[in-house]
Amino acid sequence: MSRVSVVRATLVGMCGRYATTANPATLAADLDAINEAGEEESPPDFNVAPTTQVLTVVDRHDARRIRRMRWGLVPSWTKELGKGPVLFNARADSVDNKPAFRTSFKYKRCLVPMDGWYEWQTETEPAAAGKKAGKARKIPYYMSPEDGSRLYMAGLWSVWHDPAVEESPPVLSCSIITVDSAAQLENVHDRMPLVMPRDRWAAWLDPEHPASTDLLEVSPDAIADITVRRVSTLVNSVKNNGPELLDPDAAGCDDAQVGEQISLL
Repeated sequence: MSRVSVVRATLVGMCGRYATTANPATLAADLDAINEAGEEESPPDFNVAPTTQVLTVVDRHDARRIRRMRWGLVPSWTKELGKGPVLFNARADSVDNKPAFRTSFKYKRCLVPMDGWYEWQTETEPAAAGKKAGKARKIPYYMSPEDGSRLYMAGLWSVWHDPAVEESPPVLSCSIITVDSAAQLENVHDRMPLVMPRDRWAAWLDPEHPASTDLLEVSPDAIADITVRRVSTLVNSVKNNGPELLDPDAAGCDDAQVGEQISLL
């Protein structure tokens, strides 16, 4: 297995892209849930980006439900959609007190299913003899379970109505909670989405009771099987979408282990 040769690597971004092959009908069947996401099929999306419609799992009225939501939480008090930052991530250490998230943390919590997520590192190629350092490049890495199983990330959601339009239709939106990275994922980025283990789902999704902050702690078992690999730079552009985005990077390591390919920091 080859190694990545760089002079310096710095962290960029946060959990802002992921891949999913879930469709609402299959998800509803797997989770014994009601499909409220519509009958249309959801083709695999290998480059999910903020502001797009994504599938989520919620518990409402004594039933589990599959819903589509805008990725990028819109607080109910927002005056105009699209103004201000896109709240696609919510830090676990502030969700219980930050105005944009605290109400959702109490009563509107969800799960966001995905196959895996991307993070980037900026690598600078070594300088050739007598020349300046090489050009910096954003190198993508993909984190996913080794067995191909689906991940369910902790999320928050909200309902927004346009205050300028009488009886405006509701806009459902969500944000993925992030925590400090742990174990093998620490070498990729300092933050990671919070994987919610199945034994915490009932408490997390319960709309009648506020969540305990204990639910925001990383479960070592939930991330033990997650592997890291360098993938195609095609994913750097949201215009690209297809399974080829998950192909090993031609300049990187084919099926390399995390310790071998990302001991860059």
